[in-house]
Amino acid sequence: MTIDIHSVRADFPILDQQVYGRPLAYLDNAATTQKPQCVIDAITNYYTRDNANVHRGVHALSERATAAYEGARKKIADFFNAKSVREVVFTRGTTEAINLVAHSWGGVNVRHGDEVLITHMEHHSNIVPWQMLCDHVGATLKVLPINEKGELIMEALDEMLSGRTKLVGVVQMSNALGTINPVAEIIERAHAVGAKVLVDGAQAAAHIAVDVQALDCDFYVTSAHKMYGPTGIGVLLAKEGLLDAMPPYQGGGDMIRMVTFEKTEFNDLPYKFEAGTPNISGAIGFGAAIDYISEIGFDAIHAREKELLAYATSQAEAFKGLRLIGTAKEKACVLSFVLEGVHPHDLGTILDREGVAIRAGHHCAMPVMQFFKVPATARASFSIYNSEAEVDALFTALKKAQEIFG
Repeated sequence: MTIDIHSVRADFPILDQQVYGRPLAYLDNAATTQKPQCVIDAITNYYTRDNANVHRGVHALSERATAAYEGARKKIADFFNAKSVREVVFTRGTTEAINLVAHSWGGVNVRHGDEVLITHMEHHSNIVPWQMLCDHVGATLKVLPINEKGELIMEALDEMLSGRTKLVGVVQMSNALGTINPVAEIIERAHAVGAKVLVDGAQAAAHIAVDVQALDCDFYVTSAHKMYGPTGIGVLLAKEGLLDAMPPYQGGGDMIRMVTFEKTEFNDLPYKFEAGTPNISGAIGFGAAIDYISEIGFDAIHAREKELLAYATSQAEAFKGLRLIGTAKEKACVLSFVLEGVHPHDLGTILDREGVAIRAGHHCAMPVMQFFKVPATARASFSIYNSEAEVDALFTALKKAQEIFG
């Protein structure tokens, strides 16, 4: 299947607008993707027809809301090939999911003298929770290095893994570089020394087909808003045996079965980790986004995005004064760069006036910027609804910025 760009763009109403009198070229998809009409409609339908709390009601609205909410959980389980819906925990997003694992699993399993291994290209959300845990218990945080292309130095992995390694945290696709990491190999080698593995799939899940059983990862986390879904909802997929053994992360609401002043009995999985009224509309919107991605299919998505990245990369390599940051062989959807003589923040402002939306900054990956010795980068990130014309608009705007700064 090939993607009909005009048909796909028509699914996203926000794209049909002008910014400062110019057609919007939205190239900030690594920060958040836009939402198709079917996702907007699913959320609207919940609020206009089914708005009620889930699980505890016996009236029609609550039953319909519960069916839609739990239906979304089943869609997510199927999409990622989890063994069951018991392994699908709704969270506020990737960040909360990682913090949940660090606090709950880490708080029980990581002790003084143990080690947690992450990589040099992690998002702050997969650095800071492990720093906090290690500081709290007296464990050591180790970092797998990267090379000048923005690839992990896999030769260093075995020497950094040991019987002291309790967990490896690795991003599947870097938000700052676009690098796609060999997570299956990392998981296999980590498991060989008895370590668990958490995969940050926030960037990858909209671009790469993910089978958590085939990967054999212990924890997989991602966010709906990077997958054409709403903000404020994400998911932790984890092996049932691990979730069973983990203590609750928060208390109250749906995570309890019975409460007395003497003792609380916790609910079954996955509800043990879902305290309070959930983001019902968010979960329903997430489910609609999963349907949308599934309908297009990853073969078509991968082919289209690979084509678009190649088109943009060829222009970038020919652009005088532009330096690409991140040139890994395995890469997707992200063009991170600096332009000689122009600060990335100035670049972002100038491009905005030309209707081109990019991201400028450290992308919550300061250690990556430190490695490449730059304060920040400009980042154009692509999705299925982007066109070659929008890539052309990007480079036309970059030329204008270059002329402004001489």
